[in-house]
Amino acid sequence: MESSLITRFLRYIAIDTQSQPDAEAIPSTEKQFTLAHLLADELKSMGAANVRIDEHAYVYATIPATIDREVPVLGFISHMDTSPDFPDGCTNPRIIRSYDGGVIVLNEELGVTLDPEQYPALLDYVGQDLIATDGTTLLGGDDKAGIAEIMTLAEHLLKHPEIPHGTIQIGFTPDEEVGRGADLFDVEGFGADVAYTMDGGAVGGIDFENFNAAAADVTVHGLSIHPGSAKGKMKNAILMAMELQNMLPAAENPMYTEGYEGFYHLNDIDGSVETTKVHYIIRDHDREKFTQKKEYFTRAVEYLNQKYGEGTFELKLRDSYYNMKEKIAPHMYLIDLAKDAMQQLGVEPIISPIRGGTDGARLSFMGLPCPNLGTGDHNGHGKYEFVCVQSMEQTVEIMEKIVEGITRISRR
Repeated sequence: MESSLITRFLRYIAIDTQSQPDAEAIPSTEKQFTLAHLLADELKSMGAANVRIDEHAYVYATIPATIDREVPVLGFISHMDTSPDFPDGCTNPRIIRSYDGGVIVLNEELGVTLDPEQYPALLDYVGQDLIATDGTTLLGGDDKAGIAEIMTLAEHLLKHPEIPHGTIQIGFTPDEEVGRGADLFDVEGFGADVAYTMDGGAVGGIDFENFNAAAADVTVHGLSIHPGSAKGKMKNAILMAMELQNMLPAAENPMYTEGYEGFYHLNDIDGSVETTKVHYIIRDHDREKFTQKKEYFTRAVEYLNQKYGEGTFELKLRDSYYNMKEKIAPHMYLIDLAKDAMQQLGVEPIISPIRGGTDGARLSFMGLPCPNLGTGDHNGHGKYEFVCVQSMEQTVEIMEKIVEGITRISRR
């Protein structure tokens, strides 16, 4: 349990790096710099080259090649911030050694338990060591498990220059949890031909398909008047917003969809009779169906403007990210390398579509093909988050095998 990997992980999760969704600056919170500087100092102490932090808290470093052959320059990337959905400060992790398969009491006083009936994935880890929360904060394994794994790999390679490998680039980003982690990533300066993000999920996870995503912000302008004399005059913005929701296909809702099925999701609503604002996210893995969903939403708004008067509904519709599969397809050797590495170590590859997005999706469309690998973290963004120690150790071994595999490929 007291390996350098776990010591690192516990050190990183002790730092509050929660990001802020409504901030304009990157990073959205200055406290992310605390972890950025710590990681940069550790990389320098290990002997990494070209270690640097930019003004937006992106951390970059290089592990120099130990061979003189031209092989693809490989990158590993994780994000430093934690989700704004649940408190991050004062993390007090619980360490469960040789988990017995029963209910884990996270916080007796608050009655918070981690129950395999509710979270059956726990039963995959009977006999293994887990790190969980105390029921009051998230753990931070999303994505500090990935950071600890990358740092452990870096230390190992730098301590053992006899291991043959090409140049390896390391990157840590802020603000992934608020959708801005890749916004200012210096792809050209990073210098990798291809990369992997290390971000959440069971060990063995290989993600190279994700949703196409859009955000729709709608402002509904009503007319408030005393209800006693409202007939023929009042325009209730709340009810008109509800009318828009009722026009959307009832089954195309995240409550009823799975796998490759897309959806419209009403994420929040805030308003009054006079003005109501609603925020939707629109998702689909298929680009054509994604386009159709956006067109349908736009037509619904246009219809309501015809019904209630032009300008009653204001729509701001913008794309957020796209399915990385179309950018990974020419580089499927990245998927083969990961699968081969896992199979050599007796880990079953888990390939499934991401019902969300990653920095890797954004980076792939910025010119850096970047599938995602699981890190051993589960139940992110809340008090039931846990990470398996042995899974983290296996992930580092998988990364080592990937480095070994890419060293056999000629640079294209």
